[in-house]
Amino acid sequence: MSFIRSEEAVVHEIHGGRFVSYVRPDTGSRDLAAWRVEIPAAMVAPTHTISEEETFYVLSGSVRLVIDGEGLELRPGDAAVAPAGSELALANTTNGPAQLWVNTRVGLTARLADGSSMSPPWAR
Repeated sequence: MSFIRSEEAVVHEIHGGRFVSYVRPDTGSRDLAAWRVEIPAAMVAPTHTISEEETFYVLSGSVRLVIDGEGLELRPGDAAVAPAGSELALANTTNGPAQLWVNTRVGLTARLADGSSMSPPWAR
């Protein structure tokens, strides 16, 4: 069993977002990764296709999440599930920041629209 203190979180900044990683293999998880993502006002994340299922829970603010072409504006308390292999688009269309809690399997990869692939450090 592992307990993870806030000071053990690792921060990654990429594509304009701030990813604060808590649950990952070096904090004791074998299968799951979990992080808080902070999305500034008016930020549009690059569209990407995920290799593993991902779940999203809105902590604050509001975002537009599109999964395989179907989109919805999510507010605090709302959640979404993106199946493995789905294409995601995420945007903060408001004037304020938004925060989400995200979970996935360790080893997630994301294929970007330009064909490049990345293995996010907060999911390994």
